[in-house]
Amino acid sequence: RVISTRTNTVGSLITQNYHAGSHWTAAMDVSLRAEHGYVAGVVAVSFLVHHMGLPISVMNARKKYGIKYPDLYASESNCKDANARKTFNCIQRGHQNALEREGAFLSLLMTAGLRFPVTAAVCGASYLVGRIVYQQGYATGNPDKRNISAPLMYPALLTLVGSIFRFSYELLSKV
Repeated sequence: RVISTRTNTVGSLITQNYHAGSHWTAAMDVSLRAEHGYVAGVVAVSFLVHHMGLPISVMNARKKYGIKYPDLYASESNCKDANARKTFNCIQRGHQNALEREGAFLSLLMTAGLRFPVTAAVCGASYLVGRIVYQQGYATGNPDKRNISAPLMYPALLTLVGSIFRFSYELLSKV
C-alpha cells in the first residue's frame, strides 16, 4: 500500500491511497480554520502540564521525603515517617492519575476540536486548570482535597463528549 499526500490549498490536504493489484483511491479533504490553532495550543499546554509541571512536584517530593528511584511509592522500608509517606504517595498518585487520563483527554479534545475548535479549546483549558488544582489538592496529603477540581474538570470532559456525539450525529445524518 502506498500513501501519497499533496496539498491543494492552504490548510487543505488531499490523501490518496493506492493498493497494489486493485487500484483503489480514497480522498479526504481536511480544511483547518484559524480557530483550530486554539486546539493545537491546548495540546501543547497539555504536554507542559502532564510532562513538565506535574512531574516537578513529584521530583521535589522525592527530594524532600528521600524516596529514591526505582521506588514508585513510599513504604515503611524507604520512608519511616507515616505522614511523609502519605503525602508523598498522594503527590505521586495525583501525577499517575493525570497520566492515566491524558490519552482519553487528548482524544476527546482532538475529536471535538475537529468540528467545534473554540468549544474544545475552552474545555481543554478548563480541564488542564482543573488538573493542576487536582494535583495541588492531592499534594496536601489529604486525598479528599483533590475533589475541589471537579467543577473544572468534569463539566469540561462532559462537554467534549457531548460535542463529539453532536459531531457524530451531524456526520451520520448525511449518510
